[in-house]
Amino acid sequence: MYVLHVLQCSENPLRPQYNGGIIVNPELNDGLRAWSTFGDAKTEHRESNGNKYVVAHSRNNPYGSMSQKLHLKKNHLYTFSAWVQVSEGNVQVTAIFKTDSGFKKAGSVFAEQKCWSMLKGGLTVDSSGPAELYFESNNTSVEIWVDSISLQPFTEKEWRSHQDQSVERTRKEKVRIQAIDEQGNPLSNATISIKQNKLRFPFGCAINKNILSNTAYQDWFTSRFGVTTFEDEMKWYSTEATRGQVDYSVPDAMLAFAKQHNIAVRGHNVIWDDPKYQSGWVNSLSPNDFRTAVQARVGSVMTRYRGRLIAWDVVNENMHFSFVESKLGQNASSAIYNLAGKTDGLTTLFLNEYDTIEKSGAGAASPAKYLQKLKEIQSFPGNANLRMGIGLESHFTIPNLPYMRAALDTLASANVPIWLTEVDVQGNPAQQAQYLEQILREAYSYPKIAGIVIWSAWKPQGCYRMCLTDNNFKNLATGDVVDKLLHEWGGSLIGMTDANGFFEASLSHGDYNVKIIRHGVTDISSSTSNLKVAPTVASRTTLIHQVTA
Repeated sequence: MYVLHVLQCSENPLRPQYNGGIIVNPELNDGLRAWSTFGDAKTEHRESNGNKYVVAHSRNNPYGSMSQKLHLKKNHLYTFSAWVQVSEGNVQVTAIFKTDSGFKKAGSVFAEQKCWSMLKGGLTVDSSGPAELYFESNNTSVEIWVDSISLQPFTEKEWRSHQDQSVERTRKEKVRIQAIDEQGNPLSNATISIKQNKLRFPFGCAINKNILSNTAYQDWFTSRFGVTTFEDEMKWYSTEATRGQVDYSVPDAMLAFAKQHNIAVRGHNVIWDDPKYQSGWVNSLSPNDFRTAVQARVGSVMTRYRGRLIAWDVVNENMHFSFVESKLGQNASSAIYNLAGKTDGLTTLFLNEYDTIEKSGAGAASPAKYLQKLKEIQSFPGNANLRMGIGLESHFTIPNLPYMRAALDTLASANVPIWLTEVDVQGNPAQQAQYLEQILREAYSYPKIAGIVIWSAWKPQGCYRMCLTDNNFKNLATGDVVDKLLHEWGGSLIGMTDANGFFEASLSHGDYNVKIIRHGVTDISSSTSNLKVAPTVASRTTLIHQVTA
């Protein structure tokens, strides 16, 4: 279920996933059976080097292509893939399903000439009924070639089962605890109590300066999370509202609070590429003065916090916006990452964008465009060895889990850390809780996700889009979801040793207290030890832990 996207353009397409699933004639070995023309185009069957495929040519509109009619079911999750080639250039091609309730974009890819690119995606539908798959490209002058198409349905139960299996493989280890007495003899029927002190997986929530003076907020937050991001306090407009008057007192205090409570901090952000979020004095600068100001900003904030953060969002949202580029030229982001690497080269430097996993299709920060931007930055002179990371803001409305997983497969091919950095859901409270749980489960179960931060910093007047508590720090439904998952990913466990003094459990990676309670004839004695559960080098090795009681 977790298949990395094939990043390289290939001479020949691979076999269709799931043997094509419900697609008829997926490898075009039976001519054009089940395939027809969509829009104003012509289709034909071709063969090259023994490989057979369908071609759409003479396309007079973007949606002129080949198509296949299908029947899709509500409450099913569909994974989609296809291999695509175009007759010339490097062109974005999108797979779309026409349904009774509208058009569903399943995913997109930049297709090339003379080689095959893998398009991965997925979808769910609002109601059961007929659907028609077709392909779209705004460049009507190119032919679209398609082969090895696959559409595989899964029930919600099957999807959850895949998630649970992945969590067992990638986030947990089998642990065997033996209770022994002072002479080394095994203790049977002893009670084993295991309590997690810290979840190894970085899971957290944004905070703001309100936490500095609110003990209820502090208590609620520190009892749950191990990582945070400052909502606004480290941003340029917060630390230098007036040119030359730099004030780090608030982020300094917040960082001290985080350190006191063993909470790791992501640096957010160095530069924001959105023109809407610039101080007035920044907007008024000439290009040369702006360059000087940017260099000063990078040097100032990154030097001050060098070695104290786990990540930097360096140029925020530089696929949707281009304020810096409008001032300094198209390579501006790459140059800023170069400077960031020289200033704090040991901390991972992230891109950070939205609508990469939240919305399917060919948007400004689609997985394909994200990888292009990452490659562009890495290819800039001096950037080859930068510690780069992929930040996915994850501001959802209605999650499309099959697309989310396919997008992560595509992004994971870059082989850099991937974080969900600003997770929230827009909607009514019940929907927010339902969808938040779906998103967090999908992310936590995905092997290449390295951390998650929820974007729910508390304010008396309300959070950005989604709160976890009310103003008395009583959980809302979304907060209950967080607690439910934290308990599931850690929590506590009680059991009894067997005849040889052993107790076996599957534990999430983290730090634990293990307590052995020995039931004697006349008394009860106990002892406690610490246990660290970390990923093992050998596949599925069982960790052995001995405790003397």
